Amino acid sequence: MLVESPSPASAGPKETGQSPKRRDSVRALGLLAAVGALLLVCVLSIMIGAKPVPLGDVWHGLFHNSGVGNDVVIHDVRVPRTLLGLLVGLALGLAGAVMQGLTRNPLAEPGLLGVNAGAAAAVVSAIAFLGVTDGRDYVWFAFVGAAVVSAVVYVLGGSRSSTPVRLALAGTAATAALYGYVNAVQLLDSAALDRLRFWTVGSLASADMETVARTAPFVVVGAGLALSIARPLNAMEMGDDAARALGVGINRTRIVAMVSVTLMCGAATAACGPIVFLGLMVPYMVRAITGPDMRWILPYAAVLAPVLLLGSDVLGRVLARPAELQVGIVTALVGGPVFIRLVRRKRMAQL
Repeated sequence: MLVESPSPASAGPKETGQSPKRRDSVRALGLLAAVGALLLVCVLSIMIGAKPVPLGDVWHGLFHNSGVGNDVVIHDVRVPRTLLGLLVGLALGLAGAVMQGLTRNPLAEPGLLGVNAGAAAAVVSAIAFLGVTDGRDYVWFAFVGAAVVSAVVYVLGGSRSSTPVRLALAGTAATAALYGYVNAVQLLDSAALDRLRFWTVGSLASADMETVARTAPFVVVGAGLALSIARPLNAMEMGDDAARALGVGINRTRIVAMVSVTLMCGAATAACGPIVFLGLMVPYMVRAITGPDMRWILPYAAVLAPVLLLGSDVLGRVLARPAELQVGIVTALVGGPVFIRLVRRKRMAQL
């Protein structure tokens, strides 16, 4: 396992030879460009599908819904799907950034503490043993599963005396055990396997406004908590002793971080299934732009992760028309090679 402490080399490429004011201006412009890219990919997500919709019809469906034709496609299918992609992308991007800051490990991701595995295990149990069939009800079970596993991992990791390494080891053990349970239940229950077939690969296809409404509160609260601990996470990058000397509450920050990751990952996993690479790759890429400052990493990750998720969703619709590839498959196919290239680059290896 890679656990790194800050070093002079960890300053990103934007850090060298620039004044703080100049650096912040560059970062702000980059964030503005990222927001522009997000708006563009949202428009593409609404326009492109099994049935292409002209831009004029997109505008009409958004603001002058007549209840027929393309207006129904836009209002009832494409808009909920795009909104859910925004929420899930934001949740996974922020959760990954928080995990990397919390464990001081640039290769960490939300599944490291068993959060995704806990959510998946709870959903599988609800389907197999409680007869839950409505995907919109998964969020409650996923949230409980993620919360319970996070608490267990925190206790196993040493509670108040926990360290990043111990938390990561406890999370890895929990993840292995829970995914073994998930696979066993699916193999023994064919009905559960059929219902989980598409959910387990990650998909936005079943999105509706009710799912968006149920997911949004958890993501919003989790995102607020994540953004509130940017400064403490910066201090913790220098080590626990240095952070305590600066007045940071180590245990409080870890608890808030785990609650934040639990809320966001539990809701995102329930809404569309486990999606890999997003929480791992996006924060890692963002460090090349922002350097190690969590005050910038978190906003960048919150914007660029939905860009990647929605872009992958659009690509999946185009490649397999009139059917579609699930977004979880596309993110794995796109994210794997890109991430390998990033890891092999000398400059990224220094972060």
